Amino acid sequence: MVNDDYAERVYAGVLGKVIAVYLGRPFEGWTHDKITAELGDVTYYVNDRHDVALKHHLLVVADDDISGTFVFPRVLARHPEPTSVQVGHTWLNEIVENVSVLWWGGLGNSTEHTAYLRMKAGVVPPESGSIARNGTVVAEQVGAQIFVEGFAMTRPGDPAAAADLAERAARVSHDGESIHAARVVAALVAGAFTESDMDKLLDTAVGLIPGDSLIAQVVADVREWSAQASDWRETRTRIDEKYGYHRYGGNCHVVPNHATVIHALVHSGGEFAEAMKVVCTSGWDTDSNAGNVGAICGVRLGLAGLAAPDWRGPIADRMYLPTVDGGSSVTDAATQAVILANHGLRWAGREPLVPKDGARFHFALPGSVQGFTASSGTGTLSNTAGRLDVDGPATVTTPTFTPPEGLDMPIYGMVASPTLYPGQTVTAVFTGDAQVSLLVGYYGADDQLHTVASPQQAAGTLRVRVPDLGGYPVAFVGFRTDGPVALDRLTWDGAPEVRLTRPAGGGTMWRRAWVQAADQWFDRWPEPFRLVQNQGTGLLVQGEAGWRDYTVTADVTPHLARAAGLAARVQGARDYYALELAGRDTARLVCGDRVLASAPLPWEFGTTYTLRLTVAGSRLTGSVDGTVLFDLHDETLAHGGIALVVTEGRTTTHEVNITPLTSLES
Repeated sequence: MVNDDYAERVYAGVLGKVIAVYLGRPFEGWTHDKITAELGDVTYYVNDRHDVALKHHLLVVADDDISGTFVFPRVLARHPEPTSVQVGHTWLNEIVENVSVLWWGGLGNSTEHTAYLRMKAGVVPPESGSIARNGTVVAEQVGAQIFVEGFAMTRPGDPAAAADLAERAARVSHDGESIHAARVVAALVAGAFTESDMDKLLDTAVGLIPGDSLIAQVVADVREWSAQASDWRETRTRIDEKYGYHRYGGNCHVVPNHATVIHALVHSGGEFAEAMKVVCTSGWDTDSNAGNVGAICGVRLGLAGLAAPDWRGPIADRMYLPTVDGGSSVTDAATQAVILANHGLRWAGREPLVPKDGARFHFALPGSVQGFTASSGTGTLSNTAGRLDVDGPATVTTPTFTPPEGLDMPIYGMVASPTLYPGQTVTAVFTGDAQVSLLVGYYGADDQLHTVASPQQAAGTLRVRVPDLGGYPVAFVGFRTDGPVALDRLTWDGAPEVRLTRPAGGGTMWRRAWVQAADQWFDRWPEPFRLVQNQGTGLLVQGEAGWRDYTVTADVTPHLARAAGLAARVQGARDYYALELAGRDTARLVCGDRVLASAPLPWEFGTTYTLRLTVAGSRLTGSVDGTVLFDLHDETLAHGGIALVVTEGRTTTHEVNITPLTSLES
């Protein structure tokens, strides 16, 4: 059931998830006793507690609990009712192996890493996550319930549909009791769109799993103990005694953590702040447990439930989703909420949301600031009328690439590509009486931030074309105002006009703008791009989903490679178009592992070839050394960035050029 406030409730659910993960992550894995001794009851963010040896002190971080939750539902863009196999393909397509999304704890130690290795070796879901393949202890760890809220938010008011969808996703990596727990969490999220009574929500959710399952017994026990307890700590103690870590194997078993999630919901009745206190102070997997509870509470009460204390202000909607699709890595809660809401609207047969004609930054969701913060001046930011209001002089920016504080992200690696590039035009619409200039920031030769500013002018519609930056990546976009002003929207679109190579001035941030989904990329050789892939196919990716029609050109020198080339409309490690030199005697145009066309072309190791690939609508045109070899149509992929590609061997490239198409060419 899609109500009028559906998108806002999704936004509240997304915020509830990320706020809770940021809250619980600095002390993830601590026991209840350690938390109470060093932090006391957790009632607000503790990342700034430098008197305590926390795991880290950053607030907004890359985290597996957030990444998996919002990356895996990308499968819904192509498969509205995905199978486990299709969700598994999304894992292999989106994840940078040993770097992003998952805890890379090794075969038989990390459940998700184990499932990833199974799929990489050709084992298809659900066998990749099965007890038969991996054993009960591995298959019943907590991860299945961690990643389901994004899926569940696309099935508003239908707990059964949400549970079924969550199960198909969860079986990629888990089995047994972990599946039952995932079904319960998904049902609670979906049910909270239309039902606020926690007892009714729990009754419905438990009715969707076997009555004789251990998870059903856990829920029953926690509800009974909570009803009897005069203090929530009494129930926590009973959970520890009957369902604690000492009774269940592995690193992070689902049973103790699911009991903790249910306890926080039952005790609080779904009130966010009280639920956070219980779930975080209880210990164990504090960030993932809090994330489950936060998403459920967020959907249940909407944005009003996040009002006090000020949970939203310190994070400013900011999120990181590091994947092979690096242009989607630096994002915000409002953007992700619109994506999920549109999946839900499509499921319900409704028209999609297109806030302010599809503007990247639209501020259409109540209170959203979409990563914008004031870095100087006396002005403060707010959103009370679907726009970003600044009440005085200020410099206001939002990141378009990894910000300085994200360069050394703790625990989980941060990989990203910029979303804004030279040749693109930024358009912003302001109202008010102030003088305003648009700002574009980039990392220079010294790896420090530098700013390009447009001339100051009266508020209205302002535009600035991003100039050639010598190969350095754009880091932020924003504006400077000399007085009160309101930003209604800010956007850009189309492909860039940019030359990507090692900048003449040196530095390292140009390398950080590429997502390395290949085994090795050396920096000490004369060529800016020397790639090696030992097995299978590797990519070096840059760009983002807004690129549709463009030409990419590169010099490609294969060295002892089965295939080498360049790709366009890259949407991950397995979804892309590529023009390749293959087998020493063939040129081919591929869509992932599917060959669209091939032509005889003898080529030699160590010889440089100029490859050019144009994508215009469904038309794909490929040439080698100026000779057009392919001109065909395929509708599989409509957008995406570019990549250098190599299969089992080494390839080198000096520069990659991207140019947008003219209306005549397209």
